[in-house]
Amino acid sequence: MFDTLSDRFDAVFKKLRGRGALSEQNIQEAMREVRMALLEADVHLSVVKSFIATVNEKAVGREVLDSLTPGQQVIQVVYEELVHLMGESNSRLNLSSQPPAVVMMVGLQGSGKTTTTAKLAGWLREREHKKCLLASLDVYRPAAMEQLATVGQQVKVATLPIQSGQQPLEIALRALEAARNGGYDLLFLDTAGRLHINEALMQELKTIRARINPVEILLIADAMTGQDAVTVARSFNEQLDVTGVILTKTDGDARGGAALSIRHVTGKPIKFLGTGEALDRLEPFHPERLASRILGMGDVLTLVETAMAKVDMAETAKLHQKLQTASFTLEDFLAQMAQVKKMGPLSELVNMIPGFKQATKGHDITAHGEKQLKKTEAIILSMTLQERRKHTLLNASRKRRIAKGSGTTVQDINQLLKQFAEAQTLMKRLGRLGQKGMMRGGLPRLPGRPF
Repeated sequence: MFDTLSDRFDAVFKKLRGRGALSEQNIQEAMREVRMALLEADVHLSVVKSFIATVNEKAVGREVLDSLTPGQQVIQVVYEELVHLMGESNSRLNLSSQPPAVVMMVGLQGSGKTTTTAKLAGWLREREHKKCLLASLDVYRPAAMEQLATVGQQVKVATLPIQSGQQPLEIALRALEAARNGGYDLLFLDTAGRLHINEALMQELKTIRARINPVEILLIADAMTGQDAVTVARSFNEQLDVTGVILTKTDGDARGGAALSIRHVTGKPIKFLGTGEALDRLEPFHPERLASRILGMGDVLTLVETAMAKVDMAETAKLHQKLQTASFTLEDFLAQMAQVKKMGPLSELVNMIPGFKQATKGHDITAHGEKQLKKTEAIILSMTLQERRKHTLLNASRKRRIAKGSGTTVQDINQLLKQFAEAQTLMKRLGRLGQKGMMRGGLPRLPGRPF
């Protein structure tokens, strides 16, 4: 999401940075290009008009035109307005009510509501240590209740036992009673969706809301639908007064318009982003971090938080110790790759590194890196445990067997082993130099490392 918009912004601001001084005409020309970029990203027209008007007003002010770095000042104005447009700061869930706090999940069919319900409950169980109960109120879609039970089990969250023949309100009341009796902190109600907004759907949701009195009504909106997501958000908000939005499928080819428009159009915050199909691919929505990504400035905080949450620190410390003592094996390298994969796609991670996108422009580094890592993983997995621990055992016949098993060539295996031997040699040398030597020498280019 936002790749195209980010590239367009980068091109516009590159021109501004290249000028020593800026005139109002320069800024007007840049804003015309920014306007086109936002419209192409499917940002709502009213949002684009408001955004451009505000940036124009601030950018032609004397403090920008008289600045020593006017180009940077304009970028700063755009950044601040993007943050303002998306809601200033992260909007946390309201979980301060008397347990069980009820969270009602609403949205159209196909938006990812059931999966997102499990993702959010799993996230709260892990991060906030909340005891959650899930209940499906979807009596219309075949196997909807079974689906919630399955994903609930995968994230280690309890689900309400299924009883056939009950209506949505009856299920909601039974779930509330079960949550009270079971000492649950949170009750998630996964409501039914429709292919489009209609009176029957809204009336059902209004009835449930009136009887259950949820502390949060979260709208699940599909980012892939662009402006339609904004229209859906406005309709649900007018009928139900939602408390927030979770934007799903943001890892796809979405142009990002929904993320930039929903807060302005509805007045309600985006609270989370669904960043992939896996049940751990959910992250809190931070406007300032997303604005930073859009402008190519990276997102170090999210990168660090992702590492802290998903990487086994004890395992990482053990691998680091092996690196320092030069006892690092191919088996250890496989474990290191598994740790990196937990954090998400390489393309997503490197975009969080400030300046990386601009530095590698025109070179598909991440695609090459992903391909190389997969090839390296296939080669190591085709080895026996003994071979992984002692790569010197790999003679010609063993290499041919591994190449056949991994779908690679003997040359690929030789290249991997050469890189690995070089890394081990460097580690031995750095180990003798000590910590200061390691700082001077830097990290080795380990096998499969794309840069």
